[in-house]
Amino acid sequence: MKHWLNESNHAVVFTGAGMSTESGLPDFRSANQGLWNQKDPSKIASTEALNNNVDEFIEFYRTRVLNVKDYKPHKGHHILADWENQGLIQSIITQNVDGFHQEAGSQNVAELHGTLTKLHCQSCGDEYRSEEYVDQEYYCACGGILRPSITLFGEMLPQDAFQLALAESEKADLFIVLGSSLSVTPANQFPLIAKENGARLVIVNRDPTESDKFADEVIHSREIGGVLEEWDT
Repeated sequence: MKHWLNESNHAVVFTGAGMSTESGLPDFRSANQGLWNQKDPSKIASTEALNNNVDEFIEFYRTRVLNVKDYKPHKGHHILADWENQGLIQSIITQNVDGFHQEAGSQNVAELHGTLTKLHCQSCGDEYRSEEYVDQEYYCACGGILRPSITLFGEMLPQDAFQLALAESEKADLFIVLGSSLSVTPANQFPLIAKENGARLVIVNRDPTESDKFADEVIHSREIGGVLEEWDT
């Protein structure tokens, strides 16, 4: 795998929840400990909740913002940032909203589902840091509600991130999936777009995915950080 990385001209990395859980963050969709097991996402993490159930919406997302601040990027995040700095990889496409890739030093990151590190006013669009939620400040100077800058149920993906991810997938000659079940549409189409455009496809995920059959290499039941450390030597 390391020689594929060295040979590639345009390597792209795609990360999912498994990348974040190695930092200790709970997985919101896992069968055993996913936080969605305790909440109905359509009632909490949705535009409907933001408009009609704002107190519970804010309480839930303040907990998520505080939760993210309790954890840090792991060695895998830092290796990817080093690889970008060395020119070994060109970009990261992520489904994660914790901001750990940027915290570790990655620059060219397409955040498909937005980020919990920023807030914006639902009314006027002004941007704020997530510390506002930490300090229990929930309203903009204009009086509008502050909300996390993530994609809620019922919303489109941010178009700038989507277009960057699409362009990078089409240009990739090596596409590495790290910690994604590849079950969420349309994000799960990017590895297939890369493959259709001639890229080698590598999937590293604890469990099998529906896209494994298209991959040139598949690694299961391994920690991502450990795999990346091996490739980094």
